[in-house]
Amino acid sequence: MSTNDWLTKNHYVVYQTVISTWNFILNPDNRARMGFAADTPLGIWFDTTFAPAFKTYNSVYAAWSDESKRTKGITADFRDAENAFKPLFRHLYKGFLKNNPLVKNSDLLAMGLPERSSGGGGKHPAPTSTVMVDKVVLPSLGVVDIHFRDSGSDKKAKPPGVHGAEMVFAVSDTLLTNHDDLHNSLFDTHTPFHLTFPDSQRGKTVYFALRWENSRGEKGPWNTIQNIIIP
Repeated sequence: MSTNDWLTKNHYVVYQTVISTWNFILNPDNRARMGFAADTPLGIWFDTTFAPAFKTYNSVYAAWSDESKRTKGITADFRDAENAFKPLFRHLYKGFLKNNPLVKNSDLLAMGLPERSSGGGGKHPAPTSTVMVDKVVLPSLGVVDIHFRDSGSDKKAKPPGVHGAEMVFAVSDTLLTNHDDLHNSLFDTHTPFHLTFPDSQRGKTVYFALRWENSRGEKGPWNTIQNIIIP
């Protein structure tokens, strides 16, 4: 699968996108406006096919996300559930949302999904450059500000066609070297990322990595995982 796939391999990010989409469609006004009312073909598919699969995935994710109780068996069940659910979520996006004339680009963005291309010669390719951490500032206790820019420029401007940067991070007592282990995710259109941690995590190490994302949700390459001690 391409590294520029709109549906990332990061389990936490996938879940947050799914939840954003689920909650947005469940809003009665959104359901009616986008053609998902309960008595419509889209609404019937959503309630009878998508909803049961989502509830299964959501339940298994809840068990897996509790790291203190996570076992190899729970992890195996979660990966099976996620692998079964992802194709259905892709179908929802491509078949019933992206090509639905009743769904606006602003709706797609509110759901955490890539907006549709406007067509013509203005289409930008997926980002190819990496994000550079310009500096890390510790303005107060429990607060970390991560300033970033493009690796190919000494200015703060984003590359052409780039909507913003995605950052994944995790607080860990052990060294983290795999991007998939960074389960928390944030997105920002402007530098810096502003992180606030509870007192219980002060003195611990937060690991983080960033990458660019264009307006269609296509991802650039991750930069190297870096870390900082939480003040």
